[in-house]
Amino acid sequence: MVTPCGLLSDKQEPVPLKSVSVSLSINEFVTSVSATLNYENEQKVPLEAAFIFPMDEDSAVYSFEALVDGKRVVAELQDKAKAHTNYENAISQGHQAFLLEEDVSSRDVFSCNVGNLQPGAKVALTLRYVQELSLEADGALRFVLPTVLNPRYQLSGCSQDSCLNRKIPIVPLKDVPYTLSMVATITSQHGIEKIQSNCPLSPTEYLGDDKTSAQVSLAEGHKYDRDVELLIYYNEVHAPSVAVEMGLPKMKPGCFLGDPSAMVSFYPNIPEDKSPNTCGEFIFLMDRSGSMESPLSSQSKSQPRIEAAKKTLILLLKSLPVGCYFNIYGFGSTYEAFFQESVKYTQQTMKEALGRVKRIQADLGGTEILAPLQNIYKAPSIPGHPLQLFVFTDGEVSDTFTVIKEVKINRQKHRCFSFGIGEGASTSLIKGIALASGGTSEFITGKDRMQSKALRTLKHSLQPVVGDVSVSWDLPPGLSVKILSPEPTVIFKGQRLIIYAQLTGVMPPAETTGKVCLKYALQGKSFEDKVTFSLQPKPDANLTIHRLAAKSFIQTKDMGLTETPASHKSEVLNISLESGVISSFTAFIAVNKELNKPVQGPLTYMDIPRPFLRPHSQVFPKSMCSPRNRSMCFPVYNECMTYMEEGCRGRSWINENSRQGLGLDTAQAPSCSPKKKGMPFLKSYFKMKKTCFSTNKNNLETHNTGGNLFEKHQAEDDRENHLIQLIALQNANGSWDLNEDLAKALDMSLEDITAVHPTELVDSSGWATILAVIWLHTNVNDLKCEWDLLERKAVAWVRIHAGRSTILRPVSFPSRRPAIFPERVSLSPSSTTLVQAYSGLAASSSLGRMSVES
Repeated sequence: MVTPCGLLSDKQEPVPLKSVSVSLSINEFVTSVSATLNYENEQKVPLEAAFIFPMDEDSAVYSFEALVDGKRVVAELQDKAKAHTNYENAISQGHQAFLLEEDVSSRDVFSCNVGNLQPGAKVALTLRYVQELSLEADGALRFVLPTVLNPRYQLSGCSQDSCLNRKIPIVPLKDVPYTLSMVATITSQHGIEKIQSNCPLSPTEYLGDDKTSAQVSLAEGHKYDRDVELLIYYNEVHAPSVAVEMGLPKMKPGCFLGDPSAMVSFYPNIPEDKSPNTCGEFIFLMDRSGSMESPLSSQSKSQPRIEAAKKTLILLLKSLPVGCYFNIYGFGSTYEAFFQESVKYTQQTMKEALGRVKRIQADLGGTEILAPLQNIYKAPSIPGHPLQLFVFTDGEVSDTFTVIKEVKINRQKHRCFSFGIGEGASTSLIKGIALASGGTSEFITGKDRMQSKALRTLKHSLQPVVGDVSVSWDLPPGLSVKILSPEPTVIFKGQRLIIYAQLTGVMPPAETTGKVCLKYALQGKSFEDKVTFSLQPKPDANLTIHRLAAKSFIQTKDMGLTETPASHKSEVLNISLESGVISSFTAFIAVNKELNKPVQGPLTYMDIPRPFLRPHSQVFPKSMCSPRNRSMCFPVYNECMTYMEEGCRGRSWINENSRQGLGLDTAQAPSCSPKKKGMPFLKSYFKMKKTCFSTNKNNLETHNTGGNLFEKHQAEDDRENHLIQLIALQNANGSWDLNEDLAKALDMSLEDITAVHPTELVDSSGWATILAVIWLHTNVNDLKCEWDLLERKAVAWVRIHAGRSTILRPVSFPSRRPAIFPERVSLSPSSTTLVQAYSGLAASSSLGRMSVES
């Protein structure tokens, strides 16, 4: 077609793309996006410019147009082969041509070609798309404008037509020759609580007193070092709803755009099972390609992706239930498994796996995920232990459709939970494999903690399966419904369920209503959610619901040029052309025939450079870290020692809410105990070190001085290191051992810990378990979602072993009692009663509610 001219950016020549401007219109949980690319050819020869850029997998691109010297040229969506032919013919005839298409290997990469851009010419290309906003765990709606496109690992034998095969020039972030601007308008009938972003924004401007409409814009100077994310918090997001959109009046009934379309949103209130499943085969597939050595985000102090992944694996390993099966795979150009086959979760197998996790490196070369997946799927199933697959990758693969197809083929035997790590992870791969298997997907960028998202997903996988999911409609006679989105098979607690449908037949009068009902079963109980809605369709010039419905249908059927079955290809092509939503088989083509200047010789070809994310160095070298001597904050023990030394003076170390949670009479206080050897030292020691972990983050953020920033990062690093050390020491059964390693993790001496050990009431393992759980609540309570399953295991261990003398020894009405035991519990010779006292502290969420009065 044309002759490439090499990496022009290395020659410091002008790049024709000057700016990218984006306009967002967000209404409830749907956004309409208009992105304009502004080109200018400052060279003295005609150019063909190619710009390759990322898009979200869920984006439904439905419009593409060019503004040339004041003239608007609207593109037509055509069969991709036909569009390519027309593009080449237009250029050869001296016309100006524009081509927009999805990459052949992935739905989240697009290329835009501008052909025959004359010297001095200015062109503005605008593409429009609509997209659902994902729902986060904290209720936020998340919009992402992808700006980072990572190189994809190229497999031998992959399609050479992929735009990812081009050697696109890269430049440092500071030298990116085009700018980005973005303005977002948000509306919600429920009211807007707040808007947050990972990038600097202008102050939020509310457009009315009721705060139902607001506007924000991206601050100038975006460096293309991260995707632009918006987190939008409404006052109410969990109300079920049905929106009915009118079709085009000029279209005939029975065609896709002629009939009304409906969008149904459910938020099932699924009860949480307090006794989650202990069965299952859990396989963790971890990316160990070279790209995992890159920082988790472009922000300073960001740890390498592989280090965050290792910490997450440790936490997942420790959180698995006793009695399940597990295995860990690492993949790159090759793959390796920890065990030849999945093994039963025991102390021995957990300890062996833990040792290997600590030695993991990003040393396996490229990113080839297909082979390990095939090996996992060919293994025989373990009866009574359904397969739960967790995939962690930065998503830089080029055989996306092939991988998704493999997962889809094996969807009946497993669920896949996927995690995209770092900026620029492929949304097509991460979302695709989760959707194909009935799992969920998460993305970890910026300041996101991989551990939090992974543990939340593990909790989902441990919950009983919600089955017998069905959707039924109650509509007036003469009106029928056709479901366009995949039938829901799996529902998870806290997630939104969206269903698209087409209404065909005679629409009733305006006052008529319809009903839609979601039914599902959980542990033998039936549940249903109903919503009544108006059957009067509302007009929308952008046909937002129609476009989203078409995209949902296309995602289900479209597996790329080579992987899509012939029967599905015709369906995808038809719905794509009819709805105007781009697919793997279609492309937008626009031709400006008013320009008629035949080109003498080949066009100069120019790839628009993309930004290059440089890896960051370590946060703080070890040599910079000032030594700390016993700097762990343990206020619980500080208070306990105060009682033991000075006697009770009407003050309890358990606050009011905690005492109620423990079932104690709030008028009563723990009984006193006489002094014990070593306690005066502990009292002064803990008082001196009480604040080392309770760093005032607000002050550090407000007073942004160099010293305070160092303290903030140092304190957070110390806190997380102690957390990882403590987690790594937990036994498979949920208990901890009392030894030097535990003392080091708690930043205490073993002598200090044993000095206050009530040996007549609890053995060393029981005492160690109490201390570990109290430390978690005292120092990392804000990360409770990460160690909640660890605590549950500890509680279960206490309950299972209740009454055994190896844990709690019977005593006969002791004259003294450690301050950790409530006075109201009668200590009889029966060890069972002592266990009740001990279990009262370890009861579900009881320890979780303990805190120290300031």
